[in-house]
Amino acid sequence: MRYIVHTLGATASAAALVLSGLAAGTAQADAAGDTGLYTPSALVLTVGRGEAAETATVERAVTLNCAPTPGGTHPSARSACAEITTVNGEFARLTHTSDRPCTLEWDPVTITAAGVWEGKRVDWSATYGNSCEMRESMNGSTVFAF
Repeated sequence: MRYIVHTLGATASAAALVLSGLAAGTAQADAAGDTGLYTPSALVLTVGRGEAAETATVERAVTLNCAPTPGGTHPSARSACAEITTVNGEFARLTHTSDRPCTLEWDPVTITAAGVWEGKRVDWSATYGNSCEMRESMNGSTVFAF
């Protein structure tokens, strides 16, 4: 009988230690989660020659990371991230119709954005008749100015 009581006591002590360890681990995980979680925003932006994203020859490409802090190889990462945030990641809203004239030369330029914006997959592209049309439609935006 003494053996059973002694075994039950040891088992209860071991269970208490395990449960207290789990509780402490959970508390530490919660504390770390408060400061370490963010929604990822990382993109690859390209400018290339061609009529479609699938066939264009990429001439320039940069990476743009916007969370947790702006960075990447984009020369103006902070302002590019701010512009994309302003349009809620809808790249089509970055383009505008311009009144400035461009030549009618057909030398197509395709721009692309691929990656993740605020946790959602992005795969966007737009094609312009030439680099002047692209530049004017971006209306001073820094997102594709690299």
